[in-house]
Amino acid sequence: MRLREREPPHGPWATSRTSVARPGRSKPQSAGRRTLRGTTGRLVPSCPRWSVADLMFHLAATYLRLLHARGLHDVLVVGSSLGGWVASEMAVRDTEGLVTGLVLIDAVGIHVGSEPIRDFFALDARGIAEYAWHDPARGYRDPALVPPEQLAVQQANMASLKILAGEPYMHDPELHGRLRHVDVPALLLWGESDRIVTPAYGAAYADAFAAGRLHVIPQAGHLPHLEQPEATFALIDAHLRDGAARS
Repeated sequence: MRLREREPPHGPWATSRTSVARPGRSKPQSAGRRTLRGTTGRLVPSCPRWSVADLMFHLAATYLRLLHARGLHDVLVVGSSLGGWVASEMAVRDTEGLVTGLVLIDAVGIHVGSEPIRDFFALDARGIAEYAWHDPARGYRDPALVPPEQLAVQQANMASLKILAGEPYMHDPELHGRLRHVDVPALLLWGESDRIVTPAYGAAYADAFAAGRLHVIPQAGHLPHLEQPEATFALIDAHLRDGAARS
């Protein structure tokens, strides 16, 4: 499997509760900001001949090996959208107890019959803004005004996303049943206006975990960490504090 680095916002991020402070700082930085902004990037596989289940298995395994190699433990994994799916797979496949908490932000990955995942690739730029953002005017960018080099990056990212989305679309039919074996605390944050994966889908996702809970964020769509960052980071910080109190 060939891997290359990409930047957020759709990948998983991990932070160890034992190393939230950055070297050289007199006090720990906000855990939420450290989690979402202090990332080194994400790894996206380029293996178009594999099934989506295979891709997610190997991607989750790669991140778990990375945590092991770096000697990290007591790790809270945060994933947005497709990255939330990867985070769930990591928790399912973690046999060393490295992952001790999850935050999933408008994640995909499971099948909910009554709440199908919107076909993202069938939407044009205007449709993406309408379905993914609470404020469509903020999310819309006229493709004709995007610089060619940036447009090329967007097209490459979309090609990688199509590979990962796979068939069946944006989910593993078996993941829903596996999540009941994940007993670490799982916080699911959901934009109230998300029409890619609805809050009802998020509620079903939270119920699939042994210790899952859903928090809906007002005035936010599929990317609440972009539309409502302060509220999102505050909830992640609180989740970190709760985890520290339990440990």
